[in-house]
Amino acid sequence: MGLLEAVLESFFESAKIISMVFVLMVIIEYLELKYRDKIRQKITAKPLSQYVICSLLGAIPGCMDAFFVVSLYIHGIVGFGALTAVMLSTAGDEAYIMLTMIPDSAVTIFGVCAALGVIGGYATDKIVKRMNLKIRQPCEIVIHKEEKPDGRKHFLKEHLLNHIIKKHIPKLFLWIFFTLLIIGVLKQYMDLAELFKSLPTWLLMVTAVLIGVIPESGPHLIFVTLFSEGIIPFSVLLVSTVSQDGHGLLPLLSHSIKDVIYVQIFTTSFAFALGVMLLLLGI
Repeated sequence: MGLLEAVLESFFESAKIISMVFVLMVIIEYLELKYRDKIRQKITAKPLSQYVICSLLGAIPGCMDAFFVVSLYIHGIVGFGALTAVMLSTAGDEAYIMLTMIPDSAVTIFGVCAALGVIGGYATDKIVKRMNLKIRQPCEIVIHKEEKPDGRKHFLKEHLLNHIIKKHIPKLFLWIFFTLLIIGVLKQYMDLAELFKSLPTWLLMVTAVLIGVIPESGPHLIFVTLFSEGIIPFSVLLVSTVSQDGHGLLPLLSHSIKDVIYVQIFTTSFAFALGVMLLLLGI
């Protein structure tokens, strides 16, 4: 297969995937907007409620849930543990692609990450308190303007067109296309299956965790694609998903760079700990 064939194959496969991703994004964005106020009312009850709800929010595909929790954190509605919980459980925009490419495994990963989010959120608050870490105090910075769906026209313009189509779909398509293209071209010149199978699992996990530090969910697609082709084990994909926060943390930069670093330290540490546990269990 030549370069042109690889480009065309990657393009059509990307178009098929992004069409399904688009439908999922529209459905989930509408449902989240509709029930956002109820979520806000329930989330302030107790710290445990915060861990559970934020972890469940993170398990929902897309970046809006992470942005929503960041906004709540900045305004002092949820604590630092809840913020860490959502970052541990979120798979960002790549969750849509995971549901398209590996639906059964994706659901399992989302469930495991949500559970880890609850545990990690609780542990994080305990560690922060014990170490007396100084996190940024709440302020009145507004990340996203509060809005409610006020009809079909508003949703079509502001959410379907401006948010999903203009902001997310082009970038997601490029990530999918170039990832598939690069892997397709590499497969012409080397046996990727043999290359990755020859690497020890611990090295694959370390690589996945370190790549997860990148504040973008796109690089995670590499591991999704390799897993879908049976090249890497489930444990590596799970560790990769736990480690990466997508671009959910980016809005927090306007509030506190130190808090962003703290969250990254905690999520990376939990991902490493998970990797060690999976290795000891032989998974």
